[in-house]
Amino acid sequence: MKLHRNLVFATIDSLHEIFNEDKQADKVLRNTLKRDKRWGARDRSFIAETTYDIVRWKRLYAEIADVKAPFSRPNLFRLFTVWATLNGIKIPDWPQFEDTPTRRIKGRFDEAIKTRAIRESIPDWLDTLGEKELGKLWDKELAALNNQAEVILRANPLQTTVRELQNALSDLDIETITLKGYPYALQLKERANVFTSEAFQKGWFEVQDASSQRVAAVLDPQPGMRIVDACAGAGGKSLHIASLMENKGQVVSMDIYQNKLNELKRRARRNGIHNIETRLIDSTKVIKKMIGKADKVLIDAPCSGLGVLKRNPDTKWKMQPDFLEKIKETQRELLNSYSRMVKEGGQLVYATCSILPSENNKQVADFLSREEGADFTLVSEEKLLAHKTGFDGFYIALLQRK
Repeated sequence: MKLHRNLVFATIDSLHEIFNEDKQADKVLRNTLKRDKRWGARDRSFIAETTYDIVRWKRLYAEIADVKAPFSRPNLFRLFTVWATLNGIKIPDWPQFEDTPTRRIKGRFDEAIKTRAIRESIPDWLDTLGEKELGKLWDKELAALNNQAEVILRANPLQTTVRELQNALSDLDIETITLKGYPYALQLKERANVFTSEAFQKGWFEVQDASSQRVAAVLDPQPGMRIVDACAGAGGKSLHIASLMENKGQVVSMDIYQNKLNELKRRARRNGIHNIETRLIDSTKVIKKMIGKADKVLIDAPCSGLGVLKRNPDTKWKMQPDFLEKIKETQRELLNSYSRMVKEGGQLVYATCSILPSENNKQVADFLSREEGADFTLVSEEKLLAHKTGFDGFYIALLQRK
């Protein structure tokens, strides 16, 4: 592979914003990729994948390059050199790459990988926590979460079938495979920009990980029900729920951020979905009005996001121990408050994209032992671990109200 100066510089600029200015990787890359209209799909792919790779392996590469944050521009080029050398890419004869110890990189790599936290590139406190919560499973899970995420689509049954979507994509030379146990899922054989396709514009599919698709399946929404998606965000799961309800009944999608609900409305229009009503949670009244009125409630709770490190590797560098404690308190409060919206005989699904028992089954057990959860019983729970499924880490609990 021959390195091109403008692509390498764009990657270095992106890393500077992510590491030194604490910006979110996906937002940084969105802006970077708009910089030059002449860049083709391969150029954009190089910038995005190289940037994510260096973010994912920051600690390991910094150890090998012998640099420390905040990273100066020469230091960022040293990190890039480590990435290139370990990937068998020849370093070009540019001034930025002078004095880079390419010969020492392999030896330093062999030494660095003896320590798990460095080898798997994760902060010490998070490594300790993962081992404490998951025991021997942590080694396998951590390694799995450092793999690049697969691109999974979810066909929209209101507009198409999985077979029809598969054929439409195949006509664009985008090959996919179906996934057993995931009736609406298609996995891309190779990464491709699916958002420019006519099928996407027509609302035939959304991009949604297979584990995330399990949430609506467990909720089992039926046409004519009233279902609340209490932490809807931009609405990936609301759209899935509405499509399974065949546009009949009502999905009340709630969130504390209006901009996310606006995005959900836009997506719903493209999907041909018109049974979603958005509600901004700007006071406790919004919840009080819904007490005892929902057939089913989904609490897709805010969490550490450790189950989705494959697609958001910068999370591990931005998270702090005190955030984890705060988020667990938020989960507790949401279970107490939002569970009240479930009518008698109705159901509640509590889900997170975390792999930590303290955010998952322990949080549910704790809720059931409290006065607020006295009316509920646990029907089922799924602990989806990345090393077992190959997809995102997720937790999904189904609770029944008496």
